[in-house]
Amino acid sequence: MEREYSSHSLSSRGGSGMGSRYAMEMGFYMTPFAAIIFIAALVTVGVLLISLLVALAVMLQSCENRCAGVLDLSKSNDNYSYCKIFSLHAELNRVDVNDFPEICKITAVYYVKEGQYLRDLNLTIGMAEDYFNKVKPLEDGLDLVLMDIDDFFPSRTHYADPLQSRFSRLGCEDCLREAENLKYKYILKLYTKLKAGGWPLVLFSRKPENQRNATVEHLTSAGYGAWSSLVLRLGEELHMDSSEYLLRLRNTLQNQGFRITAVISSQMDALTGPHPGKRMFKLPSPIYHNAHHYNLISHLPQ
Repeated sequence: MEREYSSHSLSSRGGSGMGSRYAMEMGFYMTPFAAIIFIAALVTVGVLLISLLVALAVMLQSCENRCAGVLDLSKSNDNYSYCKIFSLHAELNRVDVNDFPEICKITAVYYVKEGQYLRDLNLTIGMAEDYFNKVKPLEDGLDLVLMDIDDFFPSRTHYADPLQSRFSRLGCEDCLREAENLKYKYILKLYTKLKAGGWPLVLFSRKPENQRNATVEHLTSAGYGAWSSLVLRLGEELHMDSSEYLLRLRNTLQNQGFRITAVISSQMDALTGPHPGKRMFKLPSPIYHNAHHYNLISHLPQ
């Protein structure tokens, strides 16, 4: 019994000692300074992780915006290309503007607003200048260049307040007028170069003859001068279609022995039909229009 008791007592002591040592080994002691450092490290890591997440979110958003911009630009270019081809064939075939796709009526505004019109104009004038740098008129004075002076000055119908306001609603309050003003500077520059190159210039307009004095005054005040001839519609020609009137003009010049080297205009009625000349330079139009049939701006959505 004593032996059993002793064994039990020893066993109890041994177990108690081992338990104490186990409890001490599993504990974790940290000084206040070390605890501060540990907590600061945790906070720093947390801040770094949050900063990383924010940076990733910003990068993702930026990437999405760039992708959206590429898609929008691609869509805009597709619309422009489609409407440019449609407008060309509509002009050739005199398609009524009411038959234009709705997207092309809006694209006409952005064509001016985003600067594509001026880029097209600059390219066309550059092509004309390159051509005339390579050719010279003969000394007999029979080589002519026909220039459409209806492109020299704005038509009032394009700038009536209700029409201009539609451009304003699309963020293009003054861009059409500014584009037109730049167009006149480009044309005057080309006109001056042709005169300096010795080219006889025949100016024509769809206006009636009774506006000759006002037209001459307008041309002179704008810097044009020394033209060879200024042709306006006579009485019977006022009832003609503009294409027929301009065809008659070209036929008359041909029959008189003149050689039409080039015709410069933005309108198809001056560039189609027999005797068009050796070269035709079609100036881009800031809007699609035909002087006697339709005007795109007046049909832009309200």
